[in-house]
Amino acid sequence: MTETLPFRDPARPLDERVRDLVSRMTLEEKLSQMTHPARAIPRLGVPAYNYWNEALHGVARNGRATVFPQAIGMAATWDPALIREVAGAIADEGRAKHHEALRQKGETDWYQGLTFWSPNVNIYRDPRWGRGQETWGEDPHLTGEMGSAFVRGLQGDDPKYLKAAACAKHFAVHSGPEKQRHGFDARVSLRDLHDTYLPAFRKLVTEAKVEAVMGAYNRVNGHPCCAHPYLMGEVLRGEWGFGGHFVSDCWAVADFLHGHKIVSDAAEAAALALKAGCDLECGDVYRKLGEAFERGLITEADLDAALSRHLATRFKLGMFDPPEAVPYAQTPMSVVGSEAHRELAYRAAVKSVVLLKNKNGILPLRGVRSVGVTGPNAAAADVLLGNYHGLSDRLTTLLEGVVARVPEGVRLDYRLGTQLVHEAAYPIRGFPPELTSCDAVIACMGISPLLEGEEGESIGSAEKGDRSRIELPEVQAEFLRKLAAAGARIVLVLTGGGPVALGDLEDLVEAIVFVWYPGQEGGRAVASVLFGDEAPSGKLPVSFPRSTADLPPFEDYSMVPKPPQRPGDAGTRGRTYRYAEAEPQFPFGFGLSYTAFEYQGLKLEKDRLQPGEPLRLEATVANTGPAAAEEVVQCYLQDLEASVPVPRCKLVGFTRVALEPGESRTVAFTLTPEQMSLVDEDGKLRLEPGEFRVTVGGCSPGERGLELGAPRPVGAVFTVGSHSR
Repeated sequence: MTETLPFRDPARPLDERVRDLVSRMTLEEKLSQMTHPARAIPRLGVPAYNYWNEALHGVARNGRATVFPQAIGMAATWDPALIREVAGAIADEGRAKHHEALRQKGETDWYQGLTFWSPNVNIYRDPRWGRGQETWGEDPHLTGEMGSAFVRGLQGDDPKYLKAAACAKHFAVHSGPEKQRHGFDARVSLRDLHDTYLPAFRKLVTEAKVEAVMGAYNRVNGHPCCAHPYLMGEVLRGEWGFGGHFVSDCWAVADFLHGHKIVSDAAEAAALALKAGCDLECGDVYRKLGEAFERGLITEADLDAALSRHLATRFKLGMFDPPEAVPYAQTPMSVVGSEAHRELAYRAAVKSVVLLKNKNGILPLRGVRSVGVTGPNAAAADVLLGNYHGLSDRLTTLLEGVVARVPEGVRLDYRLGTQLVHEAAYPIRGFPPELTSCDAVIACMGISPLLEGEEGESIGSAEKGDRSRIELPEVQAEFLRKLAAAGARIVLVLTGGGPVALGDLEDLVEAIVFVWYPGQEGGRAVASVLFGDEAPSGKLPVSFPRSTADLPPFEDYSMVPKPPQRPGDAGTRGRTYRYAEAEPQFPFGFGLSYTAFEYQGLKLEKDRLQPGEPLRLEATVANTGPAAAEEVVQCYLQDLEASVPVPRCKLVGFTRVALEPGESRTVAFTLTPEQMSLVDEDGKLRLEPGEFRVTVGGCSPGERGLELGAPRPVGAVFTVGSHSR
């Protein structure tokens, strides 16, 4: 009886159970487990299992589920505790749906498993990348903190069982262009690799203990990411000690043959990936592992090692244990789309809203007698969802949110006004007075998942999901110019998965609110902010450049500015707030409130350190305005005497504080020696003696944030000195 076999005994150690199961499999049975749809092994009582599932911002592509804000919107909350709670709710819904499928059919199918291929912790290095919306922004520290919170929430805190298995993707240097991803070679220095592209993955592996890692489609410095000897062998499993399983992106192994052209046939592709440490393939090239075995390209020991790692995940999920022994197996279907999860989605959406401009305090909209709503995204459901989304029967559009919230007696008018990107067949000659005469016109503009996303999904993108320009589509820009010229007082509500360059439009509108793709409760949340039920507290997880012209070439993965290498060469610009020279339109970490904050009293534990010493510091933030609100206190570090190129400044800590009017709070940070260290040309951390500046405030350091209304930060210089000094 299968119940008496050692691998069925929950009391035995995990390694022993995995070894026992693998030892009982025939070669053919082992081969049947190596792709994402693992086949059943009836004689051992092993059910079929499909590893492919998604949970980027809710259980995706499997019917009804709570739709939380897109990942980049959740990044704008700068609230790891909230994100851990969101991920826990997602895992609960995944558990309920998984076990319901088992009860209904006796098995699970595509998108019904417990191995979720989330989160995406690639660095959003270029705003043209359509999948940047899936990430946690452009900063390694913020990405690591938020991504780790998501992993911990998804996987739960039971000492034996995983609630769900999280997956850090796409390892490791992957952020477009989408149309080149199947054959692209991202050339990157060891310094940029370890300074920018790897830290978030490292944190998820070494601290959050993420169960799986997914390799990317592209090559990095000549080697495909799903068979990369340095990234997979030396770094991931060697230096970081990763013990989970490695899965390929879907059909990435096929790219070895068809895109990268580094092997002569599919069997060679399968063997190359397997021997490099790719334990599981999403795709069908591993169906050729049998042929690879017969040709001597792999051994049965290679199969056993890979199989053991991804089978261990199924054991940790309780798939070979009695349901009554697994604490998550009784999760009821009532959690799916529950009122509690709806309110959690609302809270996340509220905290994701970023107020970028508020001229003369037009927001919140109080005491108005008339409000107009216009724009292509006002009544659109797509802009709530983003990509990799689930579905809800309770989607609240921006228009519906305003309609539900506007006070009775306030005149409300809605006109579509303009399309997303196309000129109207019959352009309007003038604006109806019902719109232009309103006390405020809420113009719902921006980008849509029709224009940005993954390769092949965004049907309005000529770049297979990417954008060629980051400016607001011209038809929308022209509409706003005409609307402003007609005398309308415009509150610009922008949707999008990343930066939208506004240019002169910034000066034509009274207020700007960026709401990302805010999920099922987006309309309710945005209306609550516009009408003052909630104070905005989101902060930008990406900087907003002034124009596409400020960006380096999309294909260039270098972060650091490079001088001209030869006559006529213009060199390259730096990327993200950490290295860019051009002043942004809206800086990283920026976001206004309905109140005012003041920073003061920065105190360092000491101003001179020995190498290897941490530094504790504290500063006070006060709410000096009229409204209760939350502020994200941010701590940045600058190395003033580095011997190699280093970030202009870098985020090293942040925390959210809730303050009543007149209330103040002292916030403490501890800078570690690792944070004070630079990354040298060999990709190694090195702590150099010298001066450093630490800055605490509500935005990344710089004059632009102050011009826009960010509170003035507090800063101080300290010295790291050698023992001989």
